[in-house]
Amino acid sequence: MLNFWILMSIKFDLTTETKYQLLQKIANLTRDTLDLDEILNQLLDQVQAVVDYDAAGIFVLNRDTIFPRFARPQGMIAGIVRRGFDNRPPETDPMLNLGKGIIGHVIANGEYLVLPDVRQDKRYVIGRGQTRSEIAVPIKLSDRTIGALNLESDRLDAFSPGDLEVLEFFADAAALSIEKAMLHLQLLDKEHLEEQLQMAREVQSRLLPSAPPDIPGFELAGTSLATYAIGGDYYDYIPLDMDRYAIIVADVSGDGVPAALVMSAFRALLRTQVKREQNPGQLAISLNRLLPEFSGRGDFVTAFLAILDARSRIVQYTNCGHNPALLIPNDETTDKLVPSGPALGVFKDGIYETSSFTLQPGDLLVLYTDGAIEMENAEGELFGDARLEQVICENNRLSVGDIQQAVVQATQAFTGQQLYRDDFTLVILKCTRN
Repeated sequence: MLNFWILMSIKFDLTTETKYQLLQKIANLTRDTLDLDEILNQLLDQVQAVVDYDAAGIFVLNRDTIFPRFARPQGMIAGIVRRGFDNRPPETDPMLNLGKGIIGHVIANGEYLVLPDVRQDKRYVIGRGQTRSEIAVPIKLSDRTIGALNLESDRLDAFSPGDLEVLEFFADAAALSIEKAMLHLQLLDKEHLEEQLQMAREVQSRLLPSAPPDIPGFELAGTSLATYAIGGDYYDYIPLDMDRYAIIVADVSGDGVPAALVMSAFRALLRTQVKREQNPGQLAISLNRLLPEFSGRGDFVTAFLAILDARSRIVQYTNCGHNPALLIPNDETTDKLVPSGPALGVFKDGIYETSSFTLQPGDLLVLYTDGAIEMENAEGELFGDARLEQVICENNRLSVGDIQQAVVQATQAFTGQQLYRDDFTLVILKCTRN
């Protein structure tokens, strides 16, 4: 028996010249394509020319491959190319879904396996009922295992040491071709993601006011700078009638895409309810009751809801767990409009009170999210609401647009960078008439 294996090994020994020829052939076949399936099918064709099999597959790890939309298995391992296997749905396949079986072992441990009789190995997971022997080798790039090449036969003890040498060589050659295709797919996916984020950014920008309303006797300006491409901060100006305007600043829990989705739902809900209920406290009660139906569990929104009567200069408001708004009189001490109720979506029976004040000429009402005060400098100090108040008071003779720009410049100078650790939103209302 030993002499037989020695003879078989010599018979299938890959000389340097043979390896070069195979490499050249594989390179020629895969040179003009970046399609992963096409490359792997060509590799399996070449394997079958030298090693007979009844079923075969090349598998790569999910974390290294970007799969087509709606076709990506959710498990640890994904089948890229398979031949001769039972048509088992990916979500029920323990190998594809959980990384089990011979393939799972080979990828996890980075070592080859040759099974003369698969029924004798407890690691074997039935992929096809006829299989009796199997050989599998890892596909490695440097020291990183990125997949596996697997052959199965209906015969017992069908694979020899020479077959193992052939497969290991093919796996080495396949690694470069697979990596090339995966990098291409990842690049395409990144470009697609950037396109989608750009579209999302454009859509979200249209959810925010393009310009403030022209309110005689008042100046109004707002800005929102997202930490990521899109974010969960929101501000709005909503005309209610000839003299009355709703002015809102809100902050959705979390950040990025999930927060942006909740923000868009909150905006739609707010704009519907504010037309029906124009008392800020009652509006907050309605929003608090309805918000959980539009958002996921655990999502909440802090908000400052104000309604300005431009004729009387009276502002009614309620603060729903949000940062205290700043009322900065022209010649008096700043007043902080603290929360009168919890964040929206937290307590089903939350109580929200309506308060009011009258704006005098030169007075400023400043609404902001925590991104405007919670940035840190190199020493770990927070910018804080005291600095925000100081910057606004030092520039309160300027237009609201210039005051807003002064705040942005001050926060960026404080941190030494232009990016914010949290979404930054600032709305300033100024009374300019008697």
